[in-house]
Amino acid sequence: MDIIRRTPDILATTFILVVGLAALVIVALFVIDLSQTTNAVRHNFPVLGRFRTIFTKLGEFFRQYFFALDREELPFNRTEREWVYRSAQGGNNTVAFGSTQPLLQNGTLLFVNAPFPVQEHDAHPAPPRVIGPNCPQPYTAVSLINISGMSYGAISTPAVRALSRGAALAGCWLNTGEGGLSPYHLEGGCDIVFQIGTAKYGVREPDGTLNEARLREVAAHEQVRMIEIKLSQGAKPGKGGILPAAKVTEEIARIRGISPDTDSISPNRHPEVGTTGELLDFIGRVRGITGKPTGVKCVVGDPAWLNELCIEIRARGPDAAPDFITVDGAEGGSGAAPLALIDAMGLPIRLALPAVVDALARHGLRERVRVIASGKLVTPVEMAWAFCAGADFVVSARGFMFALGCIQALRCNRNTCPTGITTHNERLQRGLNPREKAVRVANYVAEMRHGLEMIAHSCGVAHPLALERRHCLLVGGALMPVSLAERHPPPQQNQA
Repeated sequence: MDIIRRTPDILATTFILVVGLAALVIVALFVIDLSQTTNAVRHNFPVLGRFRTIFTKLGEFFRQYFFALDREELPFNRTEREWVYRSAQGGNNTVAFGSTQPLLQNGTLLFVNAPFPVQEHDAHPAPPRVIGPNCPQPYTAVSLINISGMSYGAISTPAVRALSRGAALAGCWLNTGEGGLSPYHLEGGCDIVFQIGTAKYGVREPDGTLNEARLREVAAHEQVRMIEIKLSQGAKPGKGGILPAAKVTEEIARIRGISPDTDSISPNRHPEVGTTGELLDFIGRVRGITGKPTGVKCVVGDPAWLNELCIEIRARGPDAAPDFITVDGAEGGSGAAPLALIDAMGLPIRLALPAVVDALARHGLRERVRVIASGKLVTPVEMAWAFCAGADFVVSARGFMFALGCIQALRCNRNTCPTGITTHNERLQRGLNPREKAVRVANYVAEMRHGLEMIAHSCGVAHPLALERRHCLLVGGALMPVSLAERHPPPQQNQA
């Protein structure tokens, strides 16, 4: 009974104590804000000014989940993300009651349906394409859709494991990104494209030059099918890779050949490659060391350089050409990047891809050099456009991040990714089960293939590689959409 009688007194005392402490905190914050001069808002509006910072940080989350419409978010809107999520989960991807896509908006892609679509029994898969036919170890690539470069370091151990296993299940290749070849890339048994970035991570000497012996060791893995020399990437053309010190663990540093706990900053270009001729020399050197198809990845800036590259190749002979060119758009990527470069440097994929295909065709090199499209291509619609424009293959990075469960938290450049994909915080990684996520990766590839084939059949062709520019329309300022063939007329092909 005494306890019951004392309960109101205890509650009242506790309430007064809590209110007193809150008042004390507010007074302390008031004094701190009034005394400091680094933030004018907090100085002029003590305590209240702190809410501006809080709301600014929370704003992107409220917009994403409560205020933004399905089609208006950037870099990827809710409709795109949800499509990938459902695809990865193997769910129903049909919709009802009409399209929410503004079909007359500039830049909208429309495909020309045939009066008599291809029936399923007349359809057949796209034929495999050989990359580097004159190499000692050419690569016959079966999958049109593959996984683009995401470095171990930029993404986590369980993420790499899931991608490796998922790629093996789907029968597609996995690009290592510039962070070197880790055991986790090889773990799933999939085909690997080894990327050599400007810092030569994984195959570098202490001074950053190429270690040929180490490159031979990497290429000796049977799973490593091609070598990609990265000149530039969509997130930051003109600047090398950036991995903050917080993400450079002992293991990552060992694989890359650098010091742990320090920022991993790549040069903005390969030191030994300063001209077009030196680029072809370096491609030939790497191909000679590895015996495997060797190509380049780049963001296109001045299209005139493409003409210079082709002229240099013709002067040396077709064997001097890269075996493939991966065209990255300037739409950005998952890595850390300066805002000035991610927003305003390089050509978007819709301008760059046709320019590369056309330059190769003008110089009779189109069949010699395979073209791989990269850059914000995450649904069958964007990928079908790429095949209409002339791509041989399409690769995606962020699409596969969504398949792994990415929620577009925009924390890729930090070590705080809430889904465990781009963090090395073991607590945050626990929610990413590689075996379960591998199935999601394979499901996503399967749904992408199905969607691509469905568009191709609707256009009246048997498979996506048979799509032509006349099959795609671009909505513009004119009353009627303009055919991709009219916007980018295919040039007459010369013989090599």
